[in-house]
Amino acid sequence: MHRTRLVAAVVSSSILLVLAGGAFGEDQKHDPANIVKPFNGKNLDGWKLKGPADRSKWVVGLAKIDPDNPRNFVVAPCDGAPGEMINAVPHSLDIYTEQKFGDCTISLGFMVPRGSNSGVYAMGEYEVQILDSYGKKQVGTGDLGGIYAVAAPRVNAARKPGEWQTLFIDFKAPKFKNGKKIANARFVKIVLNDQVIHENVEMTTRGGGGVTGKEAPTGPLMFQGNHGVVAYRNIKITLPPE
Repeated sequence: MHRTRLVAAVVSSSILLVLAGGAFGEDQKHDPANIVKPFNGKNLDGWKLKGPADRSKWVVGLAKIDPDNPRNFVVAPCDGAPGEMINAVPHSLDIYTEQKFGDCTISLGFMVPRGSNSGVYAMGEYEVQILDSYGKKQVGTGDLGGIYAVAAPRVNAARKPGEWQTLFIDFKAPKFKNGKKIANARFVKIVLNDQVIHENVEMTTRGGGGVTGKEAPTGPLMFQGNHGVVAYRNIKITLPPE
């Protein structure tokens, strides 16, 4: 490769990293005390269920596509390795953190089998859609990375079902004064599989679903479990410096 082409490639790669994952690098500037890892890789301590526990199919293990049914997972034991949070059947329960958050960034890995459907809810109320949207030419608010019922992703960045994917969310919580909301929640940036798919989306509506159905200064991280099979791992929530 010619020197000029090499320089151009390096510059392009640097720009891509800044655009797609700049805020990941910013984590290094934060005090470790401001980084929360709500899933310990061993069990579901620190999480609550939206419904009776006997209806939950959330487990900790290692997920792979079922060779006999590409719409399901086979869940293997961890055997000492860090596990994944897995919703093992389509119609289970939503699950959310005991801890509540306001302004934060959320980063995680996820995997869905063919045709599956879940959601990542900032503050338990504002949904970023998780869906098998691989190969779709046009995507809407209900496709992978869509802010449900509010904004469609700029591009379809979905990978094939059964592949691990990455999601990064930079979120600003709604602001309240004397019990009255004075500023809407806002998705500053959402990055799916290293592609920026949203910037500066103001949440004039919640979009439906959620833990309480109401806006508040803080709320939990919630994963939708009542629609489809899904696995999550490497979950990290970074709080702003104090």
